[in-house]
Amino acid sequence: MKLTRVGVDLAKQVFQVHGVDRAERSVWCKRLKRNRWIEEIEQNVEAGAEIGMEACGGAHHWGRLLQSKGYRVRLIAPQFVKPYVKSNKTDANDAQAVCEAMSRPSMRFVAVKTIEQQDIQAVHRVRASLISERVAKANQLRGLGYEYGLVALWEIVALRRAVPVMRPLQKQLGIVA
Repeated sequence: MKLTRVGVDLAKQVFQVHGVDRAERSVWCKRLKRNRWIEEIEQNVEAGAEIGMEACGGAHHWGRLLQSKGYRVRLIAPQFVKPYVKSNKTDANDAQAVCEAMSRPSMRFVAVKTIEQQDIQAVHRVRASLISERVAKANQLRGLGYEYGLVALWEIVALRRAVPVMRPLQKQLGIVA
């Protein structure tokens, strides 16, 4: 069996693969355990074949690993795979849908990220999360202050200026001892 294209549905422990030959016939459908799936790919799929996955958590890691073994890796955004799921959502149907979506000439693919690109993306995500948390806490602090008649403007700088002033002001107003 000469596989030219393989769709993979990634999961935590069990991966589903779906492979087609040059005649576009489905010739390989298998559930593979996480610790053995790369070995199975190497045994059944020749280097240079296309292997596709949904661009999800772990896909870039597996993509880099497969590329290092000589495979052409194609990552597809999940919203572009969904239309190719033929019936109920199962791992086997998802792998088949990935394989089918890869064959479309107008399909848009996601580039496999390098470790450095993933590191930069992780830093940006953490920063965005910290900013979001800061805004939430600032709003909470403004709300609590407002309950005591203390008002701070919306800018974070104004809140920073107001916070040290609030405690003495509360003492003057007799709100705290």
